[in-house]
Amino acid sequence: MERLTEEEIRNKLAEYKDWERLDERWIVRKYRFRDYLTGISFVQKIAEESERRQHHPFISIDYKLVTVRITSWRAKGLTNLDFTMAGIYEQFYEQLSSK
Repeated sequence: MERLTEEEIRNKLAEYKDWERLDERWIVRKYRFRDYLTGISFVQKIAEESERRQHHPFISIDYKLVTVRITSWRAKGLTNLDFTMAGIYEQFYEQLSSK
């Protein structure tokens, strides 16, 4: 895994508008759900996909708010895989939000 350049990160963040850069190593997104159990279902989907790809985010659950933080430890920063995972999480969110 290769670390992205600053320009690559800026370009990727432009594609993932709800994601923010926490610092030079992390991106973060807060997801709000209509109820607690929908948020838990979202976390379960994230956990399964993350385990399958062996790329695990930090997840915080605060009632109906789920915060996800992503980085690539081996690269000591952000990689394409981080943004790929962010895109997958967005799809999960859209699926659960539309129900």
